[in-house]
Amino acid sequence: MFNHFLRENKISAAILTIIRLYLGYAWFTAGFHKITGGFDASGFLGNAVANPVKGPDGSIVYGWYVNFLESFALPNIDVFNFIVPWGETLIGLGLMLGCLTTAAMFFGLVMNFSFFLAGTVSHNPTDIFLGFIILTAGYNAGHYGLDHWVVPFIRKTINKKSTNNAKAAA
Repeated sequence: MFNHFLRENKISAAILTIIRLYLGYAWFTAGFHKITGGFDASGFLGNAVANPVKGPDGSIVYGWYVNFLESFALPNIDVFNFIVPWGETLIGLGLMLGCLTTAAMFFGLVMNFSFFLAGTVSHNPTDIFLGFIILTAGYNAGHYGLDHWVVPFIRKTINKKSTNNAKAAA
């Protein structure tokens, strides 16, 4: 019942727009400040490796993630210094404009969980909660945004291509 409300109700679409704008603004400003103010993730990632999340018994909880940071992220820090600020900015734009909303929110949640796994709590739990509401709502979250026109265009294009491929295969 709640899923139906989130996915198909116009009142829900209006509420989702407010949530989407709030999250979008937060993502956009975080990314934009990193782009314009300079950004280097090496300190954050190095700290996440040096001080991993530990359980009550003192054991490392997300050893696989620490290994990923140490063996992949830090050696490729230039890539992360590019994708983090631009990713945050583009996620914010997508959410604020309501364009490819579910894709933007999916990648926003990936980034939220990445920060969380590295040990940063901050506002991530709230962002994750609101993000899952947006993701669950799907198209309706971007109904009052560019998705109103973009999603039908994409669907029409995909259907046209699949029809042409079916005719070519026959």
